[in-house]
Amino acid sequence: MRQQPVLSVNGLGKTYGAKMAVDAVSFAVHRGEVVGLLGPNGAGKTTTLNMILGVLGPDRGRIEIDGLDIAKQRTAAMERINFAAVYAPLPGNLTVEQNLRIFGMLYSIRNLTSRINELIAQYGLEQFRQIRCGVLSSGEQTRVSLAKAMLNRPRLLLLDEPTASLDPAVARDIRASIKDYADQGGGALWTSHNMREVEAVCDRVLFLSQGRIVLEGNPVALPREHGVDNLEELFIRVAQEPLRQELPGD
Repeated sequence: MRQQPVLSVNGLGKTYGAKMAVDAVSFAVHRGEVVGLLGPNGAGKTTTLNMILGVLGPDRGRIEIDGLDIAKQRTAAMERINFAAVYAPLPGNLTVEQNLRIFGMLYSIRNLTSRINELIAQYGLEQFRQIRCGVLSSGEQTRVSLAKAMLNRPRLLLLDEPTASLDPAVARDIRASIKDYADQGGGALWTSHNMREVEAVCDRVLFLSQGRIVLEGNPVALPREHGVDNLEELFIRVAQEPLRQELPGD
């Protein structure tokens, strides 16, 4: 029998005025799985992530993290989750070590100094330990953000465009670190507009269009099932044919 998912989303909905930003979205992420949440700008990806993070309250639906309903057991649920995104850098006036220490204290990490040293070594940050994050390159800042995201050994990791604007070598290293995390039993929800990256990293993809999931499946097999050669072509077709459960040629 399959293990309980690290993330379960059921009937999730969010409305802004007359606009339905997220409409009856349901899906799960299991241990050892990286799931891609895909769709054009405005599809509802970031709103969905923000509801999972507890930044936004849903108008409808239920979110469970490791079996905990975040509406009723928020603190315990949030202890099992973490987040990284290129557009959400850490405080630039603090050093790498200071940032990790402050966030580690917020998460009440035991043996914090040892955990910081472990992550600094894992993400190749030793030479930047006493450098302020604001002067680091985008790739270096991303590595620090991922180290921060791993401080509490999260059951669920949310990644919003984690490799945007990074050079190919750094992006490859980031992808490898996330795959390692999943191989060790974590679950990840990953948004990206880089379809080659999604094919390389994700075990399963969900396509959002106008707030609804319109397609779901394996990132390699799914395009062939819909008569296109690759995930990028499928992405374009989904963007051009919103809210259709079956695309032309199916």
